[in-house]
Amino acid sequence: MAEWWRKGVIYQVYPRSYLDNNADGIGDLAGIVQKLDYIASLGVDGIWLSPFFKSPMKDFGYDISDYLSVDPMFGTLDDFKRLLDEAHRRNLKIIIDQVWAHTADQHSWFQESRSAKESPKADWYIWKDAKPDGTPPNNWLAVFGGPAWAWDSRRQQYYLHHYLPSQPALNLHNPEVREAIFAIAKFWLDMGVDGFRLDTLHHYLCDPEFKDNPPRRPDQPMPNDIPAANPKSRQYRAYCCADPGTLDLINDIRALVDQYPDRMLLAEVGGEDNEALACNYVQTDKRMHLAYTFGLMQQKFDKQLVVDTVSHVESMIKDGWLCWATGNHDNQRVVSRWPHKNVAPADFARFAMALGVSLRGTFCMYQGEELGLPEAEVPFEMMQDPYGIAFYPEYRGRDGCRTPMPWIKNLKHAGFSEADKTWLPVTQPYHTLAADTQETKAESMLNFTRRLLAWRKENPSIHLGSIAFLDTPDHVIGYVRELDNRRIACYFNAHEEDAILTVAGLLDPISNLAH
Repeated sequence: MAEWWRKGVIYQVYPRSYLDNNADGIGDLAGIVQKLDYIASLGVDGIWLSPFFKSPMKDFGYDISDYLSVDPMFGTLDDFKRLLDEAHRRNLKIIIDQVWAHTADQHSWFQESRSAKESPKADWYIWKDAKPDGTPPNNWLAVFGGPAWAWDSRRQQYYLHHYLPSQPALNLHNPEVREAIFAIAKFWLDMGVDGFRLDTLHHYLCDPEFKDNPPRRPDQPMPNDIPAANPKSRQYRAYCCADPGTLDLINDIRALVDQYPDRMLLAEVGGEDNEALACNYVQTDKRMHLAYTFGLMQQKFDKQLVVDTVSHVESMIKDGWLCWATGNHDNQRVVSRWPHKNVAPADFARFAMALGVSLRGTFCMYQGEELGLPEAEVPFEMMQDPYGIAFYPEYRGRDGCRTPMPWIKNLKHAGFSEADKTWLPVTQPYHTLAADTQETKAESMLNFTRRLLAWRKENPSIHLGSIAFLDTPDHVIGYVRELDNRRIACYFNAHEEDAILTVAGLLDPISNLAH
């Protein structure tokens, strides 16, 4: 029997924005419990929860100060245990984020590490002396802007941070640090979680010699995980991430998780040619079970992007398995990335969902994609994301895809919260797409998604079969999924104009998903 994750669809929940149970304007674990029946009704197999751990929230939970505690903003450890139990009662798996590339600077590990060069945890983070002129050790840049090094006056050294200065990078070359994160993994696995999503896996290890990154040559493609407005895109990330030693660490993590039956590892993989890197990180019986990349999250979602990205993966994946995603909490919502403005957003929402679900691999759906939510317009004075604030207006950050879920059209904040103000606004277009308005309409995006996921479950060719692209006219994407001589042809018109397609042979329509 194939592993559940290989056949499944994973639903990402961003807890801050799902449902507010205690009227403080921020979503919480109790709110997610209230919506488990809704999630189960979609036909998904598991839930990936973004971080809910104790944190100063400078990067909204991806800066953890205590890996074993729930932040009071989201509830308590008992609330999480109830969520876990209630999800399992509905046959839903729970996958939780693990942020092991860095911690918050408020974590006790870092506080001890920075206290003195002779402290017991002195080598738990990446510290380097300044150059003779006082400048940072090398030219590496942080994703959120500026140098990837911050000066600490206590140690009189620089420490590495790939994101905010308040997110110091852990030294995962250190065996003691590895043992510490393995203990964290065991804590949650013993509690019963079904797997981990490993945040920014490509940043686990960097070049131990700390060589400068070279400038990006004209023949090297621009990165797909960093906006062009970011000066970091001008460097080719040869040394700041994806060190070859990462494979050994991945295998150690896999060996730990394999001690627990039916668990899985889903990795986020960025960096240069992250499709190639992800394929290297996922192989059967070793390394990661799954990885997702940024290939289908690009600004221009068209035929060439899909064919090139999927073909690139298929040429390298071997016996590994990829998780496809067209959006998440870090990227502009897919509905707003359609280049053809004469196509109704609802039609493109169906296009993107059907494409993602029918590709070879697991599919990860971000909350709200089942409603066809567009990117929300968040004015600068209401922005929260430090990434967007730093690069505004050329890059508006991640707030627009993180605004709260709309549940009930005619309630304040679309039923997300009873608070006077929510942490990000619920924009008016979201009210019209609220879940309650879509429940009773057979043609709604919500019910289309339910039919689509049921169709996927009924067809092993889709969730386990091979994939082969077809020779199709301009703008038409066509491929065949095949398993045990059962062939399903999938066609998508990636243009605003109608396309006429002539298909040789007999077609047996297996389902009518449109209505």
